[in-house]
Amino acid sequence: MNYLTGLERAEVLTQALPYIRHYNGRVIVVKYGGKAMQSDELREQVMEDIVLLRLIGVKVVLVHGGGPEISDFMTKLGKKPEFVDGLRVTDKETASIVQMVLAGKVNKELVSLIEKKGGTAIGISGIDGRLIEAKMKDERLGFVGDVTTINIKPVNDLIENGYIPVICTVGTDENGNVYNINGDTAAAYIAGALDAESMILMTDVKGVLRDMTDPKSLIPELTVSDAEKLKDEGIIAGGMIPKVGCCIKALEKGVKNVVIMDGTVPHSILTELLTDEGAGTLIRK
Repeated sequence: MNYLTGLERAEVLTQALPYIRHYNGRVIVVKYGGKAMQSDELREQVMEDIVLLRLIGVKVVLVHGGGPEISDFMTKLGKKPEFVDGLRVTDKETASIVQMVLAGKVNKELVSLIEKKGGTAIGISGIDGRLIEAKMKDERLGFVGDVTTINIKPVNDLIENGYIPVICTVGTDENGNVYNINGDTAAAYIAGALDAESMILMTDVKGVLRDMTDPKSLIPELTVSDAEKLKDEGIIAGGMIPKVGCCIKALEKGVKNVVIMDGTVPHSILTELLTDEGAGTLIRK
């Protein structure tokens, strides 16, 4: 293992200074889920990165999913997970399971880990303060929600009081129904409501690839019009289409830039925000 000398460490910090200055006092929304959540070691590193960013003055908001945990719990209860077009079919019972697993288990585990790493966090769901109001997306899917309104005051209150908000993406309607909300979509709406400097989508691929079989074909930067052309050409395809769509939605709602990056790479958030190199595909207007 190679270790940095004191001088090399000082050089790294010096190079990061312009980025620290740029992001100080600004809001960054991190959407966290998928394989980056499955490894305990990776989970710890991501929380360390978030705590470090908060300590240097970045206002970090963590939005998380937990699909594999939901499926595991459903299986233990003898309930088979079903999906249509990549979205979980969510009846009343499944909506209760989603709420229990995300708000009661995953959310509190992440809050605890942030606290363990020296940060100060409070976990909330989209139901709290009616943060995420939703309506039924498609009767075939049951209680899967489309976001109708973001009531951002609870999140702003937490940020202004020095907390890292940790948000799980369940929502509600005026009748008190609980909805399962796609994490990327919820993050885009929340980032827009916060007028965030950046939104980071942590996934299990490097970003947008020109050739899906070649990780070296990463496209480091795109405009919205570039992304539309790549969709027409079939380069942005499959599961990357809805992710890029959420990025464009965030930009339309006022987020300055959005990054899709590989959350399974250690300290990828710091590499993206605090170095020239970056760590994924940056999408901007």
